[in-house]
Amino acid sequence: MGSMFRSEEVCLAQLFLQSASAYSCISELGERGLLEFRDLNPKVSPFQRRFVGEVRRCEEMEKTFTFLQQELRGAGRVPGPCPESPRAPVAREALRVQEQSEQLAQELREVTRNRASLRGRLRDLRQYLHVLREGQRFTSLPAPLGSPPRPRVLSDREPILDPSLHQHLERKINFVAGVIHPWRVTAFERLLWRACRGYLVASFVEMPEPMEDPATGESITWVIFLISYWGEQIGQKIHKISDCFHCQVYPYPESEASRTDTITGLHSQIQDLSVVLEETEQYLAQVLDKVALVLPTWRVQVQKMKAIYLILNQCSFDVTEKCLIAEVWCPVRDLTQVQDALRQGSYQSGSSVECFVQRVPTSESPPTLIRTNKFTAGFQSIVDAYGVASYQEVNPAPYAIITFPFIFAIMFGDVGHGLLMFLFALWMVLYEDSPRLRQGTNEIWLMFFEGRYLILLMGAFSIYTGFIYNECFSKATTIFPSAWSVATMANHSSWSSEYLATHPSLTLDPNVTGVFRGPYPFGIDPIWSLATNHLNFLNSFKMKMSVVLGIVHMGFGVVLGVFNHLHFKQRHRLVLEFLPEMIFLLALFGYLVFLIFYKWIKFSAADSRVAPSILIHFIDMFLFTSNAENLPLYPGQVLVQTVLVVLALASVPVLLLGTPLYQWCRQRAPRTGGLTAGAVPVQLVATGEQEPLLEGQEAGNSVNATKEDVESGGHSPDAKHLDFAEIFMHQAIHTIEYCLGCVSNTASYLRLWALSLAHAQLSEVLWTMVMRNGFVGLSYVGGVVLVPVFAAFAVLTVAILLVMEGLSAFLHALRLHWVEFQNKFYVGAGYKLCPFAFAPDACE
Repeated sequence: MGSMFRSEEVCLAQLFLQSASAYSCISELGERGLLEFRDLNPKVSPFQRRFVGEVRRCEEMEKTFTFLQQELRGAGRVPGPCPESPRAPVAREALRVQEQSEQLAQELREVTRNRASLRGRLRDLRQYLHVLREGQRFTSLPAPLGSPPRPRVLSDREPILDPSLHQHLERKINFVAGVIHPWRVTAFERLLWRACRGYLVASFVEMPEPMEDPATGESITWVIFLISYWGEQIGQKIHKISDCFHCQVYPYPESEASRTDTITGLHSQIQDLSVVLEETEQYLAQVLDKVALVLPTWRVQVQKMKAIYLILNQCSFDVTEKCLIAEVWCPVRDLTQVQDALRQGSYQSGSSVECFVQRVPTSESPPTLIRTNKFTAGFQSIVDAYGVASYQEVNPAPYAIITFPFIFAIMFGDVGHGLLMFLFALWMVLYEDSPRLRQGTNEIWLMFFEGRYLILLMGAFSIYTGFIYNECFSKATTIFPSAWSVATMANHSSWSSEYLATHPSLTLDPNVTGVFRGPYPFGIDPIWSLATNHLNFLNSFKMKMSVVLGIVHMGFGVVLGVFNHLHFKQRHRLVLEFLPEMIFLLALFGYLVFLIFYKWIKFSAADSRVAPSILIHFIDMFLFTSNAENLPLYPGQVLVQTVLVVLALASVPVLLLGTPLYQWCRQRAPRTGGLTAGAVPVQLVATGEQEPLLEGQEAGNSVNATKEDVESGGHSPDAKHLDFAEIFMHQAIHTIEYCLGCVSNTASYLRLWALSLAHAQLSEVLWTMVMRNGFVGLSYVGGVVLVPVFAAFAVLTVAILLVMEGLSAFLHALRLHWVEFQNKFYVGAGYKLCPFAFAPDACE
């Protein structure tokens, strides 16, 4: 919990890596994900760095892997994730991976090329076979007398080579046969007719089976054409037109015997090619199986290897060029693990000289590291969306675990709606290890899944506040007996039958003995749901509740600033900032909370009619006046209110001038030797002794020696060139923002009241206009109508009340935390520690 309360202590360190073991050491550090490396060669081009050749080799292997993956996808196979995370390969293993991957890629290219060639050849043979078969119907001779008639399938016309027609022909008939795309048939036939009118006979018929289009890969039904013509010039025109329309033309034998022999030969060739193609497909499947087995592992290995060389390119060599030096940001508590990782890397590489790590002083602001788990990650993401915490300032996330779902639930209080939200989040929590939920591609779904524990608490808190409001799908539930007695009121009144008939709405008087028997045990009495002044009662209750909770929430944020002042050794801010801020807040708005509770306790139902207005008293407090018509709540109220306003106004100059004058006095004070008041000696983590490396260094240069003021932009109070005007301007802005913010922020918390009422009223309208209509029917009609009505009610409840209203309440709760709560103590001007790790989510 200590690391959640504020960011961990981070130091700047140097790694001294032997050239022979640098690769293994970086690999071991990447597996553990402990350090953030700094680039020591910022002015060196990426193409001029030491290990650019190795990086290029990794990129070439990645190109080969991309080709292999495309081949797998083209075959309808999706390479699965790597079952286990392999370590980065050593140089010899990397060469083996490169050689095997290139060999597999070459085999795939050859087999794929051979398969494409065989498929093309087989497609041409099948098309040729269909062309000859369909051509036989047009050009075959009639059967001899006495023989069984030859069936005609598609045409009742006489064959073109009928001898009875030869007497009308003066020239030899030639043929052009082939296949054409069905989209081009109309234009092809029209052009043939216009170019060769009267000198050809064209026949078109669809192929019996669809075949693949080599250009697009789609399966289409080709059209077979057979053109008979006279004359060589006509034949040349037909061939040219066929080429223009990308027709596949096949030789067409003139005699029937030749055509029969050709068909027989085509059958034999098709059978042989089918066998060869089947064997090729089997071999290709074997190669693809091998690729699918090793490709995920290879990709992870090469990605790790490339990441290691990119890190090595950020290191610098010493004078002898036998040792690499790297600068890293390292959590202090992980220094021991870093040294162990370096020792393990040196052992794996077989180096006799161990690598080591050593802390170095710096005046730079370290990055922020806050360790989270699957439960706290969602709440930390809410805080980081506003701004990453400055180094070691108080982290609002632990408190948001409680306050955020609670403030959301105040605006979303309903037992039914909260239960639906809770069950949805509980389902995601119970099945959080399911790959289907974790590996979704929908960004909105992934957002819901990452915040499943946040939604779980939001639903649970909404159930709690729903019981307080006594609302379940806008309907009140009678968990305990009502504290109001209608029978007692009727017995002690003079209500007659005529009076009851003319007064449908009656008022219960709590001053009558026995009518009100005490407060409801938990939440709001269900009888209020029947009252005509139900909305007025909830208005008063929720408005005052919003003001009380808002002022408590803001006051808690101001108190958290104390921990920042103490941690950064800025005790003067306790007196010059925290104290006037609390006086201003409590003297004005804390007093308002006191008036609310005092009025609740002081006045009962008997004297409620003469109870004064808190709002008028609060206005008179600022005007230093009193209203004779608005009686005081207690004796001496005017004097107390005057003193409180004077204290609040007196705290403003202290808040405005205190810190700038203190800084100015410190700057003019004479310097003394030794450490300043805000510095502590740097300590070694393991032994607690001062590091020899830091001897003789100025203590203020260490990130762990002088804690900088997180609100001054990284400038220490002891800076030599202190700009008084800048400090005064900064403090003036802070004072104006705080004083005006206390007023506007208090009013901003009234959104709790407004959205809570809006949610309740919208839920009631949805019930009244939709669900209640299903109960007005008589007999079986009501039951039949209730089915579609309930379906509509369920859809509208989920779409409007759960999704839209839930998102609205979430955004308003987010704003209350970012603006009204966090600006009291949280700067959020830091940057995350992004450790070098092979995990994809090392730094988000």
